[in-house]
Amino acid sequence: MELKVGSPDLEPGDDATYARAGFGGGFAKGERPAVVVVDFARGFTDPASPTGSDMTTAIEHTNRLIEAARTAGCPVVFTTIAYDPGTPEVTWLRKARGMAGLTVGSPSVQIDPRCLREPHDPVIVKEHASAFFGTALLSLLVSHGADTLIVCGATTSGCVRATAVDSVSAGFPTLVPTECVADRAQAPHDASLFDLQEKYADVEPVDDLIAYLGSLTEGQSS
Repeated sequence: MELKVGSPDLEPGDDATYARAGFGGGFAKGERPAVVVVDFARGFTDPASPTGSDMTTAIEHTNRLIEAARTAGCPVVFTTIAYDPGTPEVTWLRKARGMAGLTVGSPSVQIDPRCLREPHDPVIVKEHASAFFGTALLSLLVSHGADTLIVCGATTSGCVRATAVDSVSAGFPTLVPTECVADRAQAPHDASLFDLQEKYADVEPVDDLIAYLGSLTEGQSS
């Protein structure tokens, strides 16, 4: 496997090790994909936020994907992390203490206004890394008849990776567009894309996935 964008530095023989172990297979894409945009909220996308960084480029590419998804009639779901100060402490916050500042009703948990979110697009509010854990996301996807999941958002090494792992665990062929995910640092971003491709998702250029969505539109008109 060779990732063209952001490949981590591998030791000699690593590719052969993964190949020998049988990793790096691929999925057949379905006819009813859904897009999940993970945590492109201000607390992550605003560099002024303690938990944020500049994710402008990833948002721009994700908007291109969203437009293609809408044209194909595919559902688009957004997620955000938000904590109610009055609830018991979430164990995860002992490890990721900065997340405690993402409180219900604060600007930091609002979806970045640069994202092409429509009023009818659901926003899943979560307290853990995966968009599936403790939320209604799976039921929502089932209600839409989704058979494939495209995962975008932040961060690559955190909530995107956790969501992708739970997505494939739930039985969805899972796709991650390389340019539509972002992280606070390059090394975990690159390593996570490599690991996702080898074990949990098909990591593909966004243009390829836009073409895939476009083929669904062509199929509907034929």
